[in-house]
Amino acid sequence: MLPLAPVHLLIALCLLQFFCLSKAQSPDVACDNSMNFTSGDAYQKNLNATLASLASNASLTGYYTSTTGHNPDTIYGLIWCPDFVSREDCQSCSKTAASNITQLCPNQKGAFMCDEHCTLRYSGTRFFSVADSVLRLCYYNIQIATNQGQFNAQLGNLLRTLSTKAAVSPSRSAVGIVNYTDFINIYGMGQCVNDLSESDCFSCLLSMISYIPQCSDKKVGSRMYGLSCFIRYETYPFFPLSVPTAPPSPSPPQPKSNPSVTANSSIPPGISRTTIIVVISVAVGLTAVVAIICGCLFLTKAKKKSVDDVSEEGYNRMDSLMFELNTLREATENFCNEYKLGQGGFGPVYKGKLRDGREIAVKRLSSSSGQGLEELKSEVTLVARLLHQNLVTLLGFCLEEEEKLLVYEYLPNGSLDKVLFDQDKRSTLDWERRYKIIVGIARGLLYLHEDSQLRIIHRDLKASNILLGESMIPKISDFGLARLFPGSQTQGNTNRIAGTYGYMAPEYLKKGHFSTKSDVYSFGILVLEIITGQKNSRFRDSVNLQTYAWKQWINGTALELVDPTLADKWQTNEVLKCIHIGLLCVQEAVSDRRAMSQIVMLLSSDTITCPPPSRPGFFVSKESFGSNSVMEAPQESLQHSINQVSITELDPR
Repeated sequence: MLPLAPVHLLIALCLLQFFCLSKAQSPDVACDNSMNFTSGDAYQKNLNATLASLASNASLTGYYTSTTGHNPDTIYGLIWCPDFVSREDCQSCSKTAASNITQLCPNQKGAFMCDEHCTLRYSGTRFFSVADSVLRLCYYNIQIATNQGQFNAQLGNLLRTLSTKAAVSPSRSAVGIVNYTDFINIYGMGQCVNDLSESDCFSCLLSMISYIPQCSDKKVGSRMYGLSCFIRYETYPFFPLSVPTAPPSPSPPQPKSNPSVTANSSIPPGISRTTIIVVISVAVGLTAVVAIICGCLFLTKAKKKSVDDVSEEGYNRMDSLMFELNTLREATENFCNEYKLGQGGFGPVYKGKLRDGREIAVKRLSSSSGQGLEELKSEVTLVARLLHQNLVTLLGFCLEEEEKLLVYEYLPNGSLDKVLFDQDKRSTLDWERRYKIIVGIARGLLYLHEDSQLRIIHRDLKASNILLGESMIPKISDFGLARLFPGSQTQGNTNRIAGTYGYMAPEYLKKGHFSTKSDVYSFGILVLEIITGQKNSRFRDSVNLQTYAWKQWINGTALELVDPTLADKWQTNEVLKCIHIGLLCVQEAVSDRRAMSQIVMLLSSDTITCPPPSRPGFFVSKESFGSNSVMEAPQESLQHSINQVSITELDPR
């Protein structure tokens, strides 16, 4: 065994090497390369004035905007410092950012720079009061939470509460404390740019929270920054303790220096002697933590983890998710028909109200449901681990007296199909809302496919499984058929094909092959339904939606697909982009379909070009759309689907 001093030195050198490598990276900067200005012109003069104004006024309130010049040379600028940053640090960061951004983005008409102390942004296009919730910078504490289930549960509750409080606060910020163990608390803070609306602030913070698995998984502290909001949590106080704990618990001693943090994104270059001393000092302190952890590991049997163990890990948290049957009976008036929200192949869904005033939705699996105990286990263990603004929140479950019940957050706007396919309600979905729904579903799928701890394939994405929250924020629900994979695996096979006809990809329906691209196919169908306001399964007598959309596209009449109830109140470029994306998603060849990361990028940009779509899956061929049209698919495949596919109900749930 190595002497103690060499161990200190070894850890210190390793941390110092990693820190130096991180420091060698460039600052987190994005330059808008689409438009340049000429040195010395009016745009540059206005830009210089804007940056000077932002740098000099940043520390006044920590938030400052500036508009300089006249069209076409107007510059919009914003500087923003989080609440916990001192005025001196805010001022220093602002001056540095204003000085460096023009060097890193020379002659660019738009750019942003993000650091832990400030965010600076300028553009020739007005962006004030518009939420940007993409993760730009992430720091995390290197310490690992010892009880992952307890930590994640408490952290999730804290951050969701902070998101709500910050959104309704005039300062758009909130802090809070929650118990992690008897002797350790979790301290959290959420803050948005001051000019965001309540709903945009709430959505932005939830988006930041959704990045936790990829940014700081298992860590006891993290700071995540977007252009419009940030989230921070630690196991030590980093803000003035002016808020009460509930219940109070002993707080850990505050360290003499902040715990070591590692930049998961970029950090400005340059290392000072003070920095090196701090890193080495922290490394020495961490040795004690390492020794304690090693001792605990030595005394505790190590558990091997695999995909099959996900259920075991999820069930370690079951106690906190269990509902008593009597509680749910009371909440739903003994599952009264008046409380019934809908009916599906799995059974009915009821609205309920708990004694504490919370409204819930109770999914009651019928004895004849195709979704049995295994599907319920899958849904519980999956959804309880997921945290994203575009995924439904599972509150708990109940298994008593032959009952199989799932308890979800209640969303008053119901499911998408109940609005989109209703002649009277459809008009409430204007194009702006429909576009946001498309983007939200795409982001939720991206999280499942690439950003969550495990790769998750939903396998039953459809309009009735999209629930609408406040401000019509879409939330993907019903994970009973979902499959998950470790590492880079993206596909699988099954002999038990289950899903909803019309949304299932050809390779899945015919051969049982499912992958992230089969979810992409379902998303494409869903996009076309949102644009047209028509259900794929009942689109026309003999032509399916994707065939009709592709024909209109190649004939140059794609805009005829738009739902007439929208009248002329829609953006042509956005509609065409969404039709294009929808058709790219439903292409027959799996390799031709785009990944969700590419789709989200396409939805967020107006400058990226895509190839024309090829023929969709289940294409219906005919000179004109009449009664003699024939679906181009092997007859044996169709017979296989009729006899062996488990189809969920086509009627809205």
